[in-house]
Amino acid sequence: MKPVKMKRRREGKTDYKARLALLKSEKPRIVFRKTNKYIIGQYIKSKEARDKVIIGVNSKELQKYNWPKNPPASLKSISASYFTGLLLGKKIQDKEETPEVIFDIGLLRSTNKSKCYSFLKGIIDSGIKIKTKETVFPDEKRIAGEHLKNKIDFNKIKQNIEKKFV
Repeated sequence: MKPVKMKRRREGKTDYKARLALLKSEKPRIVFRKTNKYIIGQYIKSKEARDKVIIGVNSKELQKYNWPKNPPASLKSISASYFTGLLLGKKIQDKEETPEVIFDIGLLRSTNKSKCYSFLKGIIDSGIKIKTKETVFPDEKRIAGEHLKNKIDFNKIKQNIEKKFV
């Protein structure tokens, strides 16, 4: 075993058993990652255990679609996660035929009604089919941003994203 591989396992960065199962499926993956500032979504295909990012989206791109700037709304909220997923799904459909995909959250804890499931809801609403239970998604009010101090215009942002990819 290579030292790098042991180091990544020891540091808790990679679960090689789960990664092997993903690679054996030979299906493309939609990957959700969150940072301290942004939500990142990627469409990844693997060939011979080498990952290739086909399409990547960052929640910072939402500013092009009337995301509130004054005062700025959080780019890592549940609403931002939803719109980042919607944007990624539209870009995937615009670029290629959508096969069955796998949703990959990596080593994040899977908690119902969280940002990762809001992201997944955006992917599904864009028209990509992923098997999941409806009970894991956040409430529509939270996705629409009604709980936020800085209100967002949910319908206007959704129309702007959908208008660009028609």
